[in-house]
Amino acid sequence: MAPIKTCVLGVGLGGLTFHIPFVLALPHLFKLHAVMERNPAGPGGKLQARFGEEAAKGVIIHRNIDAVLADPEVELVVISTPSETHYELAKKCLQAGKHVLVDKPVTAHFSQAQELGELAKSKNLVLYPFQNRRWDSDFLTLRKLLDLPADHPKSLGTLYEFESRFDRFRTELKGTWKDLPLEANGLTYDLAAHTIDQVLVLFGRPAKITAMIENIRGIGSKEVDDCFTIYLHYPPLKAASGVQPQSFTAILRGHILSVRSPQVRYVIRGTHGTYLKYGVDVQEDQLKVITSPAAIGQSAEYGVEPEEIWGTVENLGPNGSVVKSVWPSTERGTYINLFENLAAVIRDGAEQAVKWEQSAEVIELIELAYKSAREERTLPVPPRS
Repeated sequence: MAPIKTCVLGVGLGGLTFHIPFVLALPHLFKLHAVMERNPAGPGGKLQARFGEEAAKGVIIHRNIDAVLADPEVELVVISTPSETHYELAKKCLQAGKHVLVDKPVTAHFSQAQELGELAKSKNLVLYPFQNRRWDSDFLTLRKLLDLPADHPKSLGTLYEFESRFDRFRTELKGTWKDLPLEANGLTYDLAAHTIDQVLVLFGRPAKITAMIENIRGIGSKEVDDCFTIYLHYPPLKAASGVQPQSFTAILRGHILSVRSPQVRYVIRGTHGTYLKYGVDVQEDQLKVITSPAAIGQSAEYGVEPEEIWGTVENLGPNGSVVKSVWPSTERGTYINLFENLAAVIRDGAEQAVKWEQSAEVIELIELAYKSAREERTLPVPPRS
């Protein structure tokens, strides 16, 4: 299979951390043909400054999207630009006959995501959403816990509450485009795009949604939220035996003023136990500092969570006692699997591990969350059409 000639739009944090390293780490699948950088400071631009002269050798620097679209060698375009630009750039790339990988949030509006999906289908092109956190170590580990049979001693039983958080502590603005009142900006678009996707993978489409979204620090534009709590209401999960919960709720939180280290990641409650997890997947921090993308596949430490942030399970024991144990994060984080699947979809027609319709549904729920917050009420989630 000939490597897929790829152009990455954007050489900021997203491009240099989450995309270019994997393109370079998989030379049998991808060739970094070009990047888009409007004003490179020197030869090789930010790519060379980050990964060295050898990595930048032969890589074209396009100054604008028109140059990218006019390049007949480009097969795949990776969009890692400010969120408000995702829709327009993806549309132009598809119209030019390029496959597209779009960072989250894929669009600002559900209607835009639907339009792009139809356009890709009409042109027989791959349109792939970058939902990399399906390959977080903690999420993969959590799925193993939830897959335990009901009679396993560490089973949580029938779930009635699932809480997923991405909290941090920051009192000042970042000083980037993310602070600006632009479409698809704000913490909800940024981080709930991940947590909603994970919940949809685990539990499917909810029946109702309730959200509280605000700029809790009161700095910058009030239109750019920095705090969210989203309740996704489901019919009760059927109990195999024992107590039958009367509801199931997924609670998604992102807070900017959380003073804690490590931060809470998951709290999951069932009729037989509770799972508590602190800390986040280590891949982002590792990718920010690796000197060579080859380390992704070669380092024994890549994607491996330290034991100090492994989760704990508390289960009902004999005579109503509570037994506490560690649930090890034995699953290595593997963002590289997304790129391997992307290549297989483009070259071999494989099934997408992350379907475009799924990320469009994420945007639909984000829009409903904002509406719920504005109107201060619970909204029904319409059945999937």
